[in-house]
Amino acid sequence: MTVLLEAPETTRVRDPKAILDEIGEANPHLIPDPGIGLWEREVRLLVRDTVRVRSLAERILGQGVAYLITAMEKPGNDMGPGFEVDQGVHQIILDTPVYFAICERYNGGRYKHHAPLIERRRDGIVMRTSEIIRKNGFAVDTELWEVDASDCGPCDDKVPDSH
Repeated sequence: MTVLLEAPETTRVRDPKAILDEIGEANPHLIPDPGIGLWEREVRLLVRDTVRVRSLAERILGQGVAYLITAMEKPGNDMGPGFEVDQGVHQIILDTPVYFAICERYNGGRYKHHAPLIERRRDGIVMRTSEIIRKNGFAVDTELWEVDASDCGPCDDKVPDSH
């Protein structure tokens, strides 16, 4: 299977693996498992708990990281992932020390709240979100975004700085 990764408009492509590993290097206490990087830790946790195929877990985690960082760097944009990518988002959020470190680096030290709504949106938000991420310098795994293109699990704005 070939997955089309759309390049961003900018010349630089941001690497979610490198981003997580840099955060891990700056915060070694985030990796209680010796001999692995933060990316590897999060992939293994995702495989352990949610996604049974490692290559798919890596793709999902990468898009989840790209979504979270873009949501932090581009506040005020109406964004929302579909179910597949949201698994990667939740992996990071559930590992709270890692999520706090990402908030520290990419959200000026402020916690970025996750405030999901029950009802899903079916208004094209998923593909619009992937475009915002692409414009923010990340490669977009089109297949992961298209699979849920009409079924977003949106978040509420009931708290400031939420996604």
